Amino acid sequence: MAQGARVSSVEALEAFRATLIVYQSKARPTLEEVSGDVLRMKLWLENDQRMFWEGQVKRRLKALEQAQAALFSARISNLREESSAEQVAYHRARRALDEAEDKLRVVKRWNREFDSRAQPLVKQMEKLHTFLAHDVLQAINYLGQAAETLHAYADVKRPSSEPAGAAPGDSNPPEKTGPGAS
Repeated sequence: MAQGARVSSVEALEAFRATLIVYQSKARPTLEEVSGDVLRMKLWLENDQRMFWEGQVKRRLKALEQAQAALFSARISNLREESSAEQVAYHRARRALDEAEDKLRVVKRWNREFDSRAQPLVKQMEKLHTFLAHDVLQAINYLGQAAETLHAYADVKRPSSEPAGAAPGDSNPPEKTGPGAS
């Protein structure tokens, strides 16, 4: 029917509990750091990068307008032909503006798509954070209680039919010595 518990090593249970505590103490700050990184990335995209590339578009547009004005000025001037340096400056300014506009479009697209791409991963991180904060904490407490219970179980003396003073498993009772010995 029911057999007694075979506890071979309470120390192994305690070692597992200690390892679980170490894991939790390392995993929770790591998850919080990753959550902070996700938030910083979102703010970086929404603010820093958008403002940077909007500023670059304005600056490069101004440079293009200046190059275009210099090229136009050279064309309408009857005194000389437009120089190749003016043409190169215009084309360089045009490419720089196109690059900045492309980068701004990419940043705006990532702003729109960031939440839809990051949210499933953030949700998984939140589940893991809840697991670490709640379930692992309960497991640590349960393992501590189980170890205490097993220690208490191991310390309980078995009821025996052997006389007092006899060691368990000792087949010979202790000899009587003294005045009443026979």
